Order: sequence, then structure tokens, then C-alpha cells
Amino acid sequence: MAILSMFYGIIISMFYGDNKQHHKPHIHARYNGEKASFSIPDGALIAGDMKTPQMKLVEAWIVLHADELMANWELATGGEKNIFRIEPLK
Repeated sequence: MAILSMFYGIIISMFYGDNKQHHKPHIHARYNGEKASFSIPDGALIAGDMKTPQMKLVEAWIVLHADELMANWELATGGEKNIFRIEPLK
């Protein structure tokens, strides 16, 4: 697992080789004990649960950084261990 970004108490990560679980590009978000998975590039919730304010922040961040997330997805699912950190939401 690689942490891509952290903002407002939310931790965004991507797992190496994780293209089989949800069968689509996605990220994992954690906040205060809650866990959720969101698709790239649209930010739709695909698994888990998260409070609405934090979920909206994650969705907005995904839309803003969709190209960078897809580039990291290609690296991570290809076995590359050096994926890039992405600027947090400010």
C-alpha cells in the first residue's frame, strides 16, 4: 500500500496490484475509522462508507487529480513500487 495524499484527516492510498478486487481503477480512503473505495476518474463510491462531508472532499480531490491518479494506477498495477504523492486538498 502506498499513501498518495493526506488532507483534513483523510488518508488516501492505493494498493499495489489491486486491479482484481473492484475490477476498475480506484483509491482507498480512511477517515476516523471509516474506510471507503472510490473509482477513478469520477470519484464514485464503490465500497465501504464514509460521512458525507469527507466523502465530498474525496470526490472533489479525485476529480481534480484524475490524470495523476490514473498514472499512479498504471504504475501500481504494473508492479511499480515508486508511485507519486499527490498534492492534498487545500
